[in-house]
Amino acid sequence: MKQNTETPRASASAGWFAHPVLSLLLAASWLALSRSVEPVHLLSALLIGLIVPRLLKPFLADASGLYWPAVPRLLGVVLWDIVMSNITVARLVLGPVDRMHPAWIPVPLASQHHRVNALFASIITTTPGTVSVAIDEARGVILVHALNCDDVAAAALEMKNRYEVPLLRIFKLLPGSAT
Repeated sequence: MKQNTETPRASASAGWFAHPVLSLLLAASWLALSRSVEPVHLLSALLIGLIVPRLLKPFLADASGLYWPAVPRLLGVVLWDIVMSNITVARLVLGPVDRMHPAWIPVPLASQHHRVNALFASIITTTPGTVSVAIDEARGVILVHALNCDDVAAAALEMKNRYEVPLLRIFKLLPGSAT
């Protein structure tokens, strides 16, 4: 028979508050959507922030092993790239078609970590002008289609340096990453 070594209090708190950032985001989103801070909406936000992460717990990985100080920098880089890429894509689309040089870019993966690779592909797709078409884990590559690319190798290296390296740092997969 399996013996439970956790105390009931530790088990309950870990279950209810295992994802505090998600709880805060859900509560804040509820308040923003309701456009009110009346007591009923505050109570609803509190309940949603507590109950939804609890229900999703079997589907969410533990976030305590992440290197959180690297997250804001990556978020800033991604938001900046989204804004700048929107401007670039608008100029390309509104200008002469012969200025566009679409290309397929194979971006080699530095990790077998599924979450890192999925987030890397998602970030690439979020940035206008590029779309992650497939993650080929057998070959260790993400296939990316770019609306405009003059140098395939340089584009792949830039994606890796701007997005993959910070993700590897966040997930503590780089040698010398903070613990």
